[in-house]
Amino acid sequence: MTLATTALDVRPQSGWTGAEISGVDLTAPLRDDHVAEIRAALLKWKVVFFRDQFISHDDHLRFARAFGAPTPAHPLFDSIPDPDYPTIYPIFRDRFKARFRDLGGNSFDKPNWHADVTAAVNPPAASILRAEVIPPYGGDTQWSNTVAAYEGLSKPLRELADRLRAVHRFSPPDGAAATDDYQRRVNGRPLLTEHPVVRVHPETGEKALYVNPGFTSHIIDVSPHESRRLLGLFYDELARPEYTVRFKWAPGSIAFWDNRSTVHLAPSDLTTDHDRRLYRVTLVGDVPVGPDGRASVALDGEPFNAAN
Repeated sequence: MTLATTALDVRPQSGWTGAEISGVDLTAPLRDDHVAEIRAALLKWKVVFFRDQFISHDDHLRFARAFGAPTPAHPLFDSIPDPDYPTIYPIFRDRFKARFRDLGGNSFDKPNWHADVTAAVNPPAASILRAEVIPPYGGDTQWSNTVAAYEGLSKPLRELADRLRAVHRFSPPDGAAATDDYQRRVNGRPLLTEHPVVRVHPETGEKALYVNPGFTSHIIDVSPHESRRLLGLFYDELARPEYTVRFKWAPGSIAFWDNRSTVHLAPSDLTTDHDRRLYRVTLVGDVPVGPDGRASVALDGEPFNAAN
């Protein structure tokens, strides 16, 4: 006897970006048809959300492996303090304060729009973040659709962007300096890559803006002034409100985003009064390719491949 398949409920959350999926229990293995439906929703909406999924680390990894191979937790930073889970990265309150200081020496934790680990020649294809402890207010995360941002540019600017390439690296945000620990980690595993400013999505064929203020250093073969102006224009397009979705976390919430066609913005309104604990798994990505067929080039460092 064959059981009838049950379609998931996919509810868009904004005009361009984000959909909430219900009708699946992530404490159990996924059926093949549900994997296909989730993948289709992810490719269309760029980030998908699940609610009330109180899953374990093992459940989290089983879900991730249905869509790809997990990477190590992070190229620079430590996994959770359990040797059985080297692929799970903790995202806890105040995690940025040990990395950066403003030019006056104070802790600095203002996040930037970014895609994950684009300093690597093969940045993660996707990220899966689940919430365990969430403050009663604040702490929302935002995502923006970088395909929509590319398509929102005028035709002459799209044609220019198609030909440009840019360097990505780990570096402090504007107005901040690296702590000694952060700089030691960067020096221990340098990652520096030249990516196309526009990448062609390997599954959909869509073009997406592939720069972000979290990692992009400069556009090559133009003057520093031109690079700043062009990047500022591209960043303004990425942050247009109509391309974004804002997600309010709750315990048991999960966000699963396509790192090839989104950027995201971590919250900057967290207080010291409440704890916040989330866990992330990232999936091995391919080497980006631009509209001209040229692939990204590693200038320093090794690919960010699957965990051993």
